[in-house]
Amino acid sequence: IKEKALCYHIARASVAEIDELNILHATMLAMSRAVEGLTIQPEFVFVDGNRLAKLSMAAQSVVKGDSLVEEISAASILAKVTRDNEMKALDVEYPQFGFAGHKGYPTKAHLEALALHGVTPHHRQSFKPVKTIIEQTNNC
Repeated sequence: IKEKALCYHIARASVAEIDELNILHATMLAMSRAVEGLTIQPEFVFVDGNRLAKLSMAAQSVVKGDSLVEEISAASILAKVTRDNEMKALDVEYPQFGFAGHKGYPTKAHLEALALHGVTPHHRQSFKPVKTIIEQTNNC
């Protein structure tokens, strides 16, 4: 994808932005950053889902777009591979959490690691299991 694409830009919202804005609005922010960061600005953008970020060009949301629109599929793959690689790097920094396995998703193993080892700076404090652990720690 990287070799054949005219351009691509990977963007994200920080943990702090997600906690401040909520996951939906942070996703819209990251989506806007990704599109605005393209070195070649498109005239039209397809977006996966049923909502559109504020963009400077025409856009259309496509429900299940990652299985219907090749450009969305490619963007989805780039995002997933990037995130997986970031989780592998976090696994080296925090091996007790098993990030390489669960990739940060709230699996049983991840929730057990949170309960046992506490919260890292990479965990969203607004995520209910994390919030509960923080509250329990502060009440001790």
